[in-house]
Amino acid sequence: MVAQPLPEITPPIEDYLKVIYMLVRERGEERASTSAISERMDVSAASATNMMQKLADMRLVDYVPYRGVSLTDAGEKIALEVIRHHRLIELYLSEALGYSWDTVHDEAERLEHVISEEFEDRIDAMLGHPTTDPHGDPIPPKIGRPPARATRRLSEVEIDESVVVRSVSDREAEFLRRLASLELVPGTRITVVARQPEGAMTIERNGDPLSIEQDLARRVFVEGPAVTTMSKEE
Repeated sequence: MVAQPLPEITPPIEDYLKVIYMLVRERGEERASTSAISERMDVSAASATNMMQKLADMRLVDYVPYRGVSLTDAGEKIALEVIRHHRLIELYLSEALGYSWDTVHDEAERLEHVISEEFEDRIDAMLGHPTTDPHGDPIPPKIGRPPARATRRLSEVEIDESVVVRSVSDREAEFLRRLASLELVPGTRITVVARQPEGAMTIERNGDPLSIEQDLARRVFVEGPAVTTMSKEE
């Protein structure tokens, strides 16, 4: 019997697998819902459902109607490779070509599907084998998964709790420009000092109070409590 050729892995398929991986990681759930996938991909629910059925036939996902979808090992491998390409490209554009962090995402979206493995390896080596992209997200290793990170949304942090910004959502340029203007970038230490009834919160950054809206706080991921570094003089 002649073996059937494997179906072609197209850029749209890679995009769907990447979105499923990201949704499951962001929400800490075992499966991503079709409605969440269709919203993130900006397609109809029917189109997303059809693609889930196709990916299931290709054995790239485990799809159960009305219960959502999870990646198989083969699907996760493809998703992680695309994410690795994307984040290495973002960092290369930022570090080597001087792109601002609010412009690298869209460029990387276009390039992530077409770079060769050799080009990926050369970027990785030139950048010193980095572990995070400009937005603080982990760059998956060439083999295996990125290490788990105990992050949560800034909106979930309690009053008087000190945390460190680890990563931020990279999907909206205007959001990233606002974060930059507020100096809320990965590595920034902050303390939540108050909450307003409408969901806004006041934080302290470098000793200065700063009021931020709930939508912004939901898209900033933090890790804590922060550790104070003592200077040599102390």
